[in-house]
Amino acid sequence: MEILLQDLRFAIRMLARSRGVTAAAVACIALGIGVNSAVFSIVQAILLRPFPFAEPERLVAVHLVQPKQHVDGGGLSYLEVRDLREQSRAFAVVAAHVPRSLTLASGAEEPERVVGEAISAELFPMLGVKPLLGRNFRPDEDRPGAPHVVLLSHDLWRRRFHSDPAALGSSMSINDDAYTIVGVMPRGFLFPWAQVAWVPLAPLEHADARTDRRMVVLARLRPGATLAQAQTDVSAFAERLAALYPDSNAGWGATVLSLRDEFVGNTSRKVVLTLMAAVFFVLLIACANVANLLLARATGRQRELAVRTAFGAPRRRIVRQLLTESVLIALAGGALGVLLAQAGIQLCTAAIPAQRLTPYFVELSLDGRVLLFTLLVTLGTGLLFGLAPAVAGTRVELQDVLRKGGRGAGGGAGGRLRGALVIVEIALSLVLLVGATLFMRSFLEIHAKGGGFETAHLLGLRIYLPGPRYNDHGAKMRRLEDVVRRVEALPGVTAAGASYTLPLAYGGAEGPVVVEGRPRARGEEPRVFYTGITPHFFAALGVALERGRTLTQSEADGSAPLALVNHSFARRFWPGADPVGRRFRLQDLAQPGWITVIGVVPDIKNGSLDAPAEPSAYLPYPYQPIRNVALLVRTRLSPASVTPLVRREIQASDPALPIYDLAPMEQVRQQTFWAYSVFGGVFAIFGGIALALAGIGIYGVLSYSVAQRRHEIGVRMAIGARRQHVLRLILGEGLLLTSAGVAAGLLGSLGATPLLANLLYAVSPTDPLSFAAIAVVLTLAALLASYIPARRALRADPLDALRAD
Repeated sequence: MEILLQDLRFAIRMLARSRGVTAAAVACIALGIGVNSAVFSIVQAILLRPFPFAEPERLVAVHLVQPKQHVDGGGLSYLEVRDLREQSRAFAVVAAHVPRSLTLASGAEEPERVVGEAISAELFPMLGVKPLLGRNFRPDEDRPGAPHVVLLSHDLWRRRFHSDPAALGSSMSINDDAYTIVGVMPRGFLFPWAQVAWVPLAPLEHADARTDRRMVVLARLRPGATLAQAQTDVSAFAERLAALYPDSNAGWGATVLSLRDEFVGNTSRKVVLTLMAAVFFVLLIACANVANLLLARATGRQRELAVRTAFGAPRRRIVRQLLTESVLIALAGGALGVLLAQAGIQLCTAAIPAQRLTPYFVELSLDGRVLLFTLLVTLGTGLLFGLAPAVAGTRVELQDVLRKGGRGAGGGAGGRLRGALVIVEIALSLVLLVGATLFMRSFLEIHAKGGGFETAHLLGLRIYLPGPRYNDHGAKMRRLEDVVRRVEALPGVTAAGASYTLPLAYGGAEGPVVVEGRPRARGEEPRVFYTGITPHFFAALGVALERGRTLTQSEADGSAPLALVNHSFARRFWPGADPVGRRFRLQDLAQPGWITVIGVVPDIKNGSLDAPAEPSAYLPYPYQPIRNVALLVRTRLSPASVTPLVRREIQASDPALPIYDLAPMEQVRQQTFWAYSVFGGVFAIFGGIALALAGIGIYGVLSYSVAQRRHEIGVRMAIGARRQHVLRLILGEGLLLTSAGVAAGLLGSLGATPLLANLLYAVSPTDPLSFAAIAVVLTLAALLASYIPARRALRADPLDALRAD
């Protein structure tokens, strides 16, 4: 212990004596450890942190699959959930849930539309989640015709009932029906994503058709059952259903996923692991930089180390002393890195839109596991960047060092090692910068193409048609026509249109299609997206038709079987032909008759901007009138200026209509690619750090080389060497290192970037422009870093350099 304390005291004195080198080394390590800790907190939150449920390793998700229709993660219908519960041998409990928008109304307050979930009574007990107040649903409440009951989130209870325990047992209006509050869930519980209220499943969904596959199914494995056994079980279950119900289940299989795979898809996992690999590259670059600094410092201390050796200090003691200094640098960098990581986490959290777009249990923080990771990385980093300088610093010829006094010691193995470290820095930087460039180009492509329509001056919102008075389809149509007419009459509004769904915000329906003249076997039909619209829907979007015409006002009642299709629909089913006048049939419609195409519109994104456009059909709204309606308002003014007027006219039409999801469509567009924006920005930051570290590394090596070769340079200039010759000599050394690093980096990028292919949009992972641009930028940065020490060498007086030696 006493020897260790001596090493620590001496290390602190030596580091304090060379404050510049120490500060630079600490800063480099702080950057490397800070970004690693910040990204590891993301890995921890998404991939490693246990789910907040009882025995989560035994929880699985069940999906139906239909390869011929490209359905690889479909839900189950209510009847299929019931069959699975009765027939499964691998599951102890089978539960289901499905999103359910809920309209809350009380007294004179404006109706409020919230995100809810219909759940089976088994779900929360299976998850091991108990209400903070009250109880979970009883089995008899999850039956057709059962009394209406509801569970509230803690936040909704606090907001609407002011945290009053007396709310339990009281009644509240939901979708114009009276519901009894039976429980309040724990603070922060928003299962599965951001839901704030839960109602029993069976009373709402029991009459659904077997083909209405909307249920998300979770199950708990029986004790001793494995995922493979569960897969065998559900595959046999799907085969039995296909034999019993060929019309609805032929060709459908089933798959089982772990809960982690259910909540974290392959794309999300690849994104997170790619980020982790990127920051590991940053750490390696930082380590190479610090190793170079310490190598130079150790070379400058060779006389001191030789004297200590001459007085009998064993080599292992000197190595331990130098490693102690390295670990102290790493610990200081790690402490500063924790502060940087905390700032990075706050920036990432702030970049996520206010609307919760991640599961409620995914929270970024510097918890114990992240801090332990930081400590281990810090210690490992200290040993990594300190070992080579420690060994190189003690591998000296005692008599030569004492005789020369350290002059010229920059060459040999130490110089070659420093050069090799710079080459590694440049290669890693190039790989990271190429990846960052590819992601940024993907982001710019998404941003430029948008959703297929002009979002500026466009307002989007949803309304809900509640209660028995809107059970009649005619009542829905008349109310929607009145709302659209009122909004279109507002000053500054140029067009208003309604649909089942807001573009970019998901919704609508998807089902099998039969194209006239191209029959397919039942169960093998391709699937398309379809939605209902009013006549001015595309005018509100600001979209011009590619061919044909749009719906007229007289066709808006849906009496004529007409539709518009998008470009992808036309290209897939009638390639090279005019689709206008062609016919198709949607199998899932209540009256699946032939529908005639009257026009073709450009592809409009229904969901994520980076997802490929899907074949889509646009029918008159009355074809399948629903209560949940989206409204688009095109205005010459800013959307914010017309928002109060639009709200006023909707309430004038019917004060009971809840208005929600009201936002400028440009804001909606920004939210759809927030992850790309954050991911691209983070990669750009990492690439910038790598570029700066690589430049610093080249600068440091050449500065030290010039300092060590000042006698040689002085002799050259004293005997007549021109300054241009000396400049080329030093720049050539830097360019040689850079060329080797760029070549290695290009080879590494060609091998690494294809792994990112699924994460890129409209950009090839081997895009030559990105590779060439980064190679040029890195070379120019290296030349700039080389030029500075070269200029310093040229300004030196040759006589001073000769006299100094």
